[in-house]
Amino acid sequence: MNLMRGLFLILVLSSTNTVLFSAEAGMPQLDPTYWASQAFWLILVFSVLYVSVAKFYLPKIKKNLDDRENKIKEDLDKANELKRLSEKKLAEYDLIMENSKKEISKTILEAKKKLSEDIEMKKSAIEKEIEIEMTKTQKDIFDLKKSSIKSINSISKEIAANIIEKIVGDKLNESSIQASVDEVSKKNLGKYL
Repeated sequence: MNLMRGLFLILVLSSTNTVLFSAEAGMPQLDPTYWASQAFWLILVFSVLYVSVAKFYLPKIKKNLDDRENKIKEDLDKANELKRLSEKKLAEYDLIMENSKKEISKTILEAKKKLSEDIEMKKSAIEKEIEIEMTKTQKDIFDLKKSSIKSINSISKEIAANIIEKIVGDKLNESSIQASVDEVSKKNLGKYL
């Protein structure tokens, strides 16, 4: 629209036959006799410039802008898809980690239970062995006491025979000494066994 006004102004000015002072001073573009040719060339040059810009350059620029906008849209769509995919993978990873933690806890509990059972079995086996050894040792001690009592009886019989022989001067009957020692042993045997 501005172009039309400019052309109209040029035509109006070219139709006037007034001589401008600046044309006489050496500025031919202000001389009204040249205005028609100047207007023609101006219209021609700007028309060619307008057509070339409108038909050649603007479509290329618009295509480049559209391609750029489409590329940005594609990149954003791809980024959103990758974001969605990464969130899905992260959720899967979290689920796998949670399941793994549960399995590890279960395995640890089972191992503790099995270990406790093994410890109890070994403990009871060791306690049985200790009990058997204690019983055996107590029997050995009891047998040792019995045998030592018999030894003590025979030693006591000899000592008693020697003491009586030294005190009385005669040797006594061994069976009566044996009977006396056995009687004393039987009375005191319960204390030692």
